[in-house]
Amino acid sequence: MTVESTAARKPRRSAGTRKSPSTKPELVQLLTPEGKRVKNAVYDKYVADITPEELRGLYRDMVLTRRFDAEATALQRQGELGLWASLLGQEAAQIGSGRALRDDDYVFPTYREHGVAWCRGVDPTNLLGMFRGVNNGGWDPNSNNFHLYTIVIGSQTLHATGYAMGVAKDGADSAVIAYFGDGASSQGDVAESFTFSAVYNAPVVFFCQNNQWAISEPTEKQTRVPLYQRAQGFGFPGVRVDGNDVLASLAVTKWALERARGGEGPTLVEAYTYRMGAHTTSDDPSKYRADEEREAWEAKDPILRLRRYLESSNHADEGFFAELETESEALGKRVREVVRAMPDPDHFAIFENAYADGHALVDEERAEFAAYQASFADAEGGN
Repeated sequence: MTVESTAARKPRRSAGTRKSPSTKPELVQLLTPEGKRVKNAVYDKYVADITPEELRGLYRDMVLTRRFDAEATALQRQGELGLWASLLGQEAAQIGSGRALRDDDYVFPTYREHGVAWCRGVDPTNLLGMFRGVNNGGWDPNSNNFHLYTIVIGSQTLHATGYAMGVAKDGADSAVIAYFGDGASSQGDVAESFTFSAVYNAPVVFFCQNNQWAISEPTEKQTRVPLYQRAQGFGFPGVRVDGNDVLASLAVTKWALERARGGEGPTLVEAYTYRMGAHTTSDDPSKYRADEEREAWEAKDPILRLRRYLESSNHADEGFFAELETESEALGKRVREVVRAMPDPDHFAIFENAYADGHALVDEERAEFAAYQASFADAEGGN
């Protein structure tokens, strides 16, 4: 029998077929979806000394981050923001990894790391200026060791690698972490950053939030193997963690950061999670994924998971949850007030600082835009 005829007899999935969301991949998990604590011989020690107060802190971080995210989505729908990229469903991956960082570590985010920004002490309202068009990022990266948001997919992994190489040359014992999504894993910049970080033994952690969908493309359109296994081909370890488990995300990231600080080079962490909402507010996920898939992942909600654990362990009472709800309401109110008070951006600022000494083409574009803006005033005057 020929090879061709053998292949023809093998069943194939059609291009539009999705793997069942009930598939259980091998991953590091310390809290089950039901909130049960499970043992792990390798990673337990990284959360062995965590206190009930710190557990409540992780819960608070996730709840307030989700509330901020919901307010931002609502503000975009009301016309107050031009766009918003929601993190709904990814709170555990971000808060767990964010709380694993030391103050002297440096973060290179994409545009969805609102939870990590929260952990780094960036005022959440500062994240909204860019999405309102008021600025290019409303915080000083060096004040919190948290770089400005990066819109170009995957490019921040190169920035992180270069920064980490510099950290190593300076002899510092800090680490660098770069966040990116499953879709970005197909970018050439990411592959190049893997190569350079491995060859130069850079103290960097690549934290991939695999939320299953790169806009409308499922993960199986990005790779034929689990994403964390890609690290093997570049010569450094990779691990897949339950991205809806805040304890596991914390523990695995601590391990990876310790490797980096100890001179053992890069690590790829794949946080296996799910994007509960749209890719951005300009996206409609109902066009490309089934409601049943989201419902299956809702049962694995990261916040509900930790709440169940807190309640079953008697680490939190109703008073704590009530107080947090009050704090959540206050945060939502402040976000709404701050955004609505933001000034409109200078319409011509986009033409500034493109060239140090100016440029004739930019001058021409500025004049065309000025005429376009003036046309609105003329039309209003004519009416």
